[in-house]
Amino acid sequence: MVRRPGILVDLTPLRRYPEFRDLWLGWVVSVLGSQLTVVAVPYEVYRETGSSLQVGLVSLASLGAVLVGSFGGGAIADHFDRRRLLLGTQVLLAATSAGLALNASLAHGSLAGIYACSAAAAALSGIGGPTRSALVVHLVDREALVAANALWQLLAQIGTVVGPSLAGLLLARVGLAALYWIDTATFAAAVVGVLRIRRGGGRAERGGLDASALLGGLRYIRANQVFQAVYLVDLNAMVFGMPRALFPALGLGRFHGGPTAVGLLYAAPGAGALLGALLTGRATRVRRQGRAVLVAVAVWGAAIALFGAVPLLALALPLLAVAGAADVVSALYRGTILQLEAPDALRGRIQAVQWAVVTGGPRLGDVEAAGVASAIGPVGSVVSGGVACLVGVAAIAWLLPGFDRYRAGRETPEQHGGGLRAGPTTTRGGRTTTEPTTPRLRRATTRTDEGEG
Repeated sequence: MVRRPGILVDLTPLRRYPEFRDLWLGWVVSVLGSQLTVVAVPYEVYRETGSSLQVGLVSLASLGAVLVGSFGGGAIADHFDRRRLLLGTQVLLAATSAGLALNASLAHGSLAGIYACSAAAAALSGIGGPTRSALVVHLVDREALVAANALWQLLAQIGTVVGPSLAGLLLARVGLAALYWIDTATFAAAVVGVLRIRRGGGRAERGGLDASALLGGLRYIRANQVFQAVYLVDLNAMVFGMPRALFPALGLGRFHGGPTAVGLLYAAPGAGALLGALLTGRATRVRRQGRAVLVAVAVWGAAIALFGAVPLLALALPLLAVAGAADVVSALYRGTILQLEAPDALRGRIQAVQWAVVTGGPRLGDVEAAGVASAIGPVGSVVSGGVACLVGVAAIAWLLPGFDRYRAGRETPEQHGGGLRAGPTTTRGGRTTTEPTTPRLRRATTRTDEGEG
C-alpha cells in the first residue's frame, strides 16, 4: 500500500540522500549567520544617517552587483565544476562579512565600506546561488525534488526567524562588529557541507564564456510563457509588496519600539514562512503549480496592505507572518518549475536569472518603498505597495494565461508558447559547446480534466 503524504514537511531527502543532507546541514548554520548581517547592515546605516532612503540606496548599490554576478555566474556554473565553484564563493563571502566587521570596529566606520562589502557579497551570491540550485538537482532523484526544495525553504525560514530575532537581542549587547564576526565564522559550516559532496554536479557547458553563452538562458526564457511568469510574479511581489526598508522607521517610529521591535518586524515574515514550510508535506500533490503561485502572491499582497493599515505591533506581526507563509509557497513551486523544466546544459543560467530576480527584486522594493515613503509617508507606501501587488497578479494571470494552466509532470514550457531546449554539441575551433535549439511543434496527448485534483 502506498503511503499518503502527511501534513508536515517530508524529511525523506535527508534520510535517503547523504550528500544533500550534508549540504543542507551546513547551510543551516551559515544562513543563521547571514541573517544577522541582513539586520545589522540596514540598522547600522539608519543609525548613522537617520534616513530610510539611505537604507534603500545600500540595497540599490548592490543591485548592479547582483545582476552582474547572477548573469555571469549562471554561465560560470554551466562551465566549471559546480562543487568547486560553490566552495570558492563561500570562502569569499566570509571575507566580505569580515570586511563589514572590521569597518564596524573603527571609531568612525565608513559608509562607503558598507556599500562596497554589501555589493561584493551580492555579486558573490549571484554566482553561488545559481550554482547551488543547479547542484542540488544532481543530489536527489527527480521525484524527490519538491520535497528537497521544501526542506530548503524550511532551512531558509529557520534562518529568517532565528537570525533577525537574535540580531535584535544582540545589537544592544555585543554590538555590530560582533554580529559581523559571527556571520564570518558560520561560513565554515557551509564549506564543510560542500567538501562532503563527492560529485561536482557536472559541467554542462564546456565552451567559452562569451556573449552567446551568457545569453543562452535569456533566449530560452524569451520563448517560454511559463518561465516569464515565474520571474514576473516574483518581481511584482518584491518590488511593490516588500516594505523591509521601512522596518527601522516603523519599528522606532510608528510602533514606538527600539531595536527589539525592529528585529521582530524583520523576523515576522520568516516566522510565518517557517510555519508554511513545516506544513508542506502534501506539496507534491499539487499539480496546478502555476495557479498555486498566483494565489500565494495574491495573499502576500493583501497581507502587506493590511499590515500597513494597522496601528499596533501586535496586529502587524501576524499579518507579516501570513505574508511570509504565502511567500514560501510561491517560492517552493517557482523553484521546482524552473529546476524540472530547464535542461541541464542551461540550468545554471536559468537559475541565475531566478537568483537575480530573488535577490534583486527586494532591493528594488527597498528603493520603491523608501522613495514612496519620502513622498506620502511609510504607511501610505506600504498600503499602496500591497494594492499594487494585487493588481500585478491579476495582470500577469490575464497576460500570461499559460502559467495559470501549467500542470506539473504533464505540460512542458514548450506547450505554453514554445521554447528552447538543449541541442547537440558542436565543435568549433577546437572548442565544444552545447547549443540551445527551438523544439518542433508537437501535439499534446489528449486527456480529460474531469476528476483530476
